[in-house]
This record gives sequence, structure tokens and C-alpha cells, in this order.
Amino acid sequence: MTSVKEQEAIRKLMVFLQEWDSAHRVARSRILDNFIQSNDGKTQPELELEFSQGASLFLARLTTWLRMTYIYSTCLNKLLRSIGIFLSATKGHGYLTEFLDIGGVLILLEILGLNHLKEEDKRESVKLLQLVADAGRKYKELICDSYGVQSLAEFLATSNSAEAQKDVQVLLASLGRDNPKYQNQVYNGLIAVLPCTSPQAQQLALQALRVMQ
Repeated sequence: MTSVKEQEAIRKLMVFLQEWDSAHRVARSRILDNFIQSNDGKTQPELELEFSQGASLFLARLTTWLRMTYIYSTCLNKLLRSIGIFLSATKGHGYLTEFLDIGGVLILLEILGLNHLKEEDKRESVKLLQLVADAGRKYKELICDSYGVQSLAEFLATSNSAEAQKDVQVLLASLGRDNPKYQNQVYNGLIAVLPCTSPQAQQLALQALRVMQ
């Protein structure tokens, strides 16, 4: 039997999830603000404690809303940052698996190619892709299998944000390291950036190429 304390924690979780389910955009934005403020940097056990062992129920709602709304930029930055809390959580591999199962990598890459979205949203997308790549070789291969190198190289060449371009350079360098199946693809992707009109992108691509040689 569950204790009174456990029952109360479960009740609070259900109330929270019902609040999310019934909330409109403004209310959800406020919920995301509170979530980010309260949970940034937490480990998987800490998140599960916060959500009475039901953190995945909230992550599922976040990923569903992302899949439905990313094209429209609805609270996109806050939504990506919230998902990032799960993906960056120590011992949170299960969260990563859940995110990938809904096609998370493809969504993140598509965000990079949508011209109407903000640079800061695209940068947040790159950060999440970096978290995926950091999980190991098979995850780097998943990004590359999803035409990730091409998408990232194009974003590096066209982005107006120096910070975002630097993040992309780091990610491409990561994809080219300990990933022999796709090393040449990453190399060629960086080469393709060199004729672009952005001096910053050209410099970053050259730096990454030197490291790979």
C-alpha cells in the first residue's frame, strides 16, 4: 500500500498534469517558466522525486506539444529549454530514448531550416542535438542518418548569430570525432561551408577542418 505522503504526492502530480492539459498558450508558458526555474540542472532521480516518479508523463506532454507546434514557434524556446532539462539530466538516458522515439532529432533538424523561426530558437535546437550527440556513437550516427550534417552545415553558413554558429561548429566537430562511418560526410559538409558569404562561418569551418586533419 502507498503511504498517505505518497498518495498526496501522486495527487499533486495529477493536478499538475491536468493543469497543463487544460491550459492555453499563456498559461503553459508560465508553467514552463516555473519548471525551468525550479528544475534546471537536476538529475534524473531529482526530477523523478519532483514528479513523484512520473517525470516521463510531463516529458511526454512537452514532446507532444513540440511536435504539434514547433512550426508556429509557440513558446518554442521555453519548450526546448524544458526538454533540455530532461536530456541533460544525469542518469537520464531513459528521457533521451523517449525523446528520440517521437522523432526528436528530425524535429530539431527541421527547426534549423525554418526561416521564420528565431535564431535563439535554432540555437536551442543545436544545444539539444549536442546533448544527443554526447550520448555516444550510435546517437551521432542517428543525427547523420537524418541528414543532420547537411542541415547543420547550411545553418552554419546562413546563421546571423555568432553564438549559434559557434555551437554548430562544436557539434559538427563532435559528429566528426569517434564516428568513423560519417567522418568523411562531416569533412565534406565543412568544406561546403567555405564558399559561403559569412566570414565567421568560413573561419569556424576552417578551424574544424584543421582539427579533423
